[in-house]
Amino acid sequence: MRKSIFITGAAAGIGRATALLFADRGWFVGIADKDAAGLENLKKSAEHKIGYAAVLDVADAAKVSSALKEFFDAAGKRLDVLFNNAGIFRIGPFEEIPLRDHHAILQINAGGVLNCTYGAFPYLKSTSGARVINMASVASIIGAPTEATYAASKFWVRGFTEALHVEWKRHGIYVCDVMPCFVNTPMVRQNPGKFVDSVGVYITAEKVAATVWRAARRRRLHWVIDRPHNRFYYRIRNWVPYPLEKFVLRKMAGL
Repeated sequence: MRKSIFITGAAAGIGRATALLFADRGWFVGIADKDAAGLENLKKSAEHKIGYAAVLDVADAAKVSSALKEFFDAAGKRLDVLFNNAGIFRIGPFEEIPLRDHHAILQINAGGVLNCTYGAFPYLKSTSGARVINMASVASIIGAPTEATYAASKFWVRGFTEALHVEWKRHGIYVCDVMPCFVNTPMVRQNPGKFVDSVGVYITAEKVAATVWRAARRRRLHWVIDRPHNRFYYRIRNWVPYPLEKFVLRKMAGL
């Protein structure tokens, strides 16, 4: 039986790379994004291997529900993987980012994951071995200055993932997340800042897509994508004095 994956935020960056990878490996791929032109471009790049496409705002629960039903029917009544990838990013001093942008970050990064996961539940439950892969971030490990609301949205994703990882075991649905550092995507390139420069942008969308491929087939709660010394720091940070960490973060953010 041909497996299927539904990918949000698929028109560019990580979503696009993931769609191309899964399509090349024979999966029935559903793509969704607000960017209609980006979806058309992706379908052409995939040489018509994309099975389903929907222009979709993940913040609209009713439209999410409708798109998932259409995808499920088109995929032969199965949903093996829901990849909650859609997200937006703004970086800068909290008070200088318009309030509407703060709300949009929460509505898409957290609300979109909620809408899609809730809407997908009956289809995941009816598909043996189904799983949910959420796009979190290393920002869900450390609340970085100048990305307060973005980090908060990713802390939400991490908590949501950990809760459903336990809760949905009884339904046979495996829930995990992917946690990369800054990825070289249009979203990050359009949001330059001192903190981004300090950390560096060295992860490709293709590397994250390869991790999603592993997450779709193996079992791990959090898939952290970062340099080895950073991953080591995340493991030992409980023993690092907070004033020291705070000092370093302020310097990195140029505060």
